[in-house]
Amino acid sequence: MPVVSRLSTTPVKGTALSAPASVALTRTGVEDNRRFHLVDARHRLFNGKHHGPLVRLTARYDADRQVLSLDVPGRGTLEATTTELGERVVTDFYGREVPGALLAGPWSAALSEFVGEPVHLVATDVPGDAVDVHPVTLVSSATVEHLRSVTPGGEVLDSRRFRMLVEVDGCGVHEEDTWAGRLVRLGGATVRVVGPVPRCVVTNENPDSGEVDFGTLKAIARYRGDLARDLTTPVAHLPDGGAVVFGVYATVEEPGTIEVGDRVELVGADAPAPA
Repeated sequence: MPVVSRLSTTPVKGTALSAPASVALTRTGVEDNRRFHLVDARHRLFNGKHHGPLVRLTARYDADRQVLSLDVPGRGTLEATTTELGERVVTDFYGREVPGALLAGPWSAALSEFVGEPVHLVATDVPGDAVDVHPVTLVSSATVEHLRSVTPGGEVLDSRRFRMLVEVDGCGVHEEDTWAGRLVRLGGATVRVVGPVPRCVVTNENPDSGEVDFGTLKAIARYRGDLARDLTTPVAHLPDGGAVVFGVYATVEEPGTIEVGDRVELVGADAPAPA
């Protein structure tokens, strides 16, 4: 029986992932996952594709106190409330408009110094709305391990490169791809798998340093080939037109809590019986 083996979240898009033991999945995703994101001086989305070393930042958010903490190399830990908002902005997330407001406080100065150009931290109006396309991403451990095994030097590859919300143990290589259109129960929540996730250059970056250290996209394409045909997700921003896919997107059908170790089951009359 497949089980949830890892959950990965971060309150600030592009920063280091944490591995919580459980998450509360709402209709719009995990509220404290990608609750904030960066924009550049022209208020365009700014993320790991623009500056990989964002993963060297560790963010923590206390929703009860509405306090954000950010560990910035060379500056120590910044901590402030997130209740003081500035200019209203609407960020283009690959054709999806995400409304929010610039966050007042120490963030812009510290982050601009870190990335080497003016940037601002944005609080989304809808908590957790700063995900690329759909609120849930999922990949199987077998799929990641297969990529490692068929790729020369692949031992450096791990699931953090793909920045997926849910990782699943106990199913076959790319079995998650076969769930497209299906309902899948993840512990106390149920999601509907939409289709494959087109991958970007972030997968080429070391998940600890953010430096490009491996041709992950080429490695996937080498053994999978050109799989993208009629994707239901935006791909115009991707240099290969979204041809390289790995893992799947899902939407939330029934909110609930997901814990590491929870069973993963297909829902429906034609679903296989649990082992």
